[in-house]
Amino acid sequence: MEYRKVGKWGLKVSELGFGSWITFGNQLDTENAKACMKEAFKNGVNFFDTAEGYEHGMAEFMMGQVLKEFKREDLVVSTKIFWGGEGPNDLGLSRKHLLEGTWSSLKRLQLDYVDILYCHRPDPSVPIEETVLAMDYLVRSGVAMYWGTSEWSANQIENAHVACKALNCIEPIVEQPQYNMLVRSRVEREYLPIYEKYGMGLTTFSPLASGILTGKYNKGIPKGSRLDKFPDLKKHMDDQDRLSEKTLNKVGEIGKIAKKAGMKSSQLALAWILKNDHVSSVILGVSSVDQIRENLEAYEMKSKLTVDVMKEINAILEG
Repeated sequence: MEYRKVGKWGLKVSELGFGSWITFGNQLDTENAKACMKEAFKNGVNFFDTAEGYEHGMAEFMMGQVLKEFKREDLVVSTKIFWGGEGPNDLGLSRKHLLEGTWSSLKRLQLDYVDILYCHRPDPSVPIEETVLAMDYLVRSGVAMYWGTSEWSANQIENAHVACKALNCIEPIVEQPQYNMLVRSRVEREYLPIYEKYGMGLTTFSPLASGILTGKYNKGIPKGSRLDKFPDLKKHMDDQDRLSEKTLNKVGEIGKIAKKAGMKSSQLALAWILKNDHVSSVILGVSSVDQIRENLEAYEMKSKLTVDVMKEINAILEG
């Protein structure tokens, strides 16, 4: 496993990270989550990601049960605040929710601090000054080492940095966007000025587009698969044209390249993301030890993606 700096900053994360979205509390119980996390750690993964909104806090609780068995200094743990509950102050990026949500997350995680604390979505209903002052307070008080954003636009990130400079606040160091072969424009184009100007890193999620890039959906929705179990997720994929004949044909062509290179489609999709130098870590979502083993092999596959192979892949994706 290789470790990458988060942008220009000193924090180093494994280039493949371990996430808990959808899997924890749905596909994994605590014992199976523990087995997967230990397998990941054994293979060099030091970055573990969760959020208060994942299964209404259950994912944080489950991850906390496992994390206490590790040496804290060996880990980079992140969580995200936005969706905390149904109350009028349990949602969004107000100072009240950011502080109370973080304290509650730490209790569930059984940790004194997290390494990265993300604002899980932008909140246009709250002045950016209020949000950055709250995040500055959380970092300076020691409950987070760094802070970042998730699924913010480049303009929203720019506004945060401007506010931080004006208020003498600690600035965000990382963005967590969706990024995969089917979702590219924000990472590859919109954020370009942000990387250079502020030295921000990326911890990307949904690298396999909820399994579409594995090829498992090329001939329909298998019973028991993620899109079968989560109809709302399937509807989202339909709305985004991710299950169209054109898209699935592209996935099939990518699969042929993977087979020719001696790897699985999922491994090629992960290795393709790792070829992007702006990506600090790719967050994996797995439901079994076998799956984590298979995905972790992707970091050894990067060398197979030569310039010519990358051109061939991009020609398919852009066709």
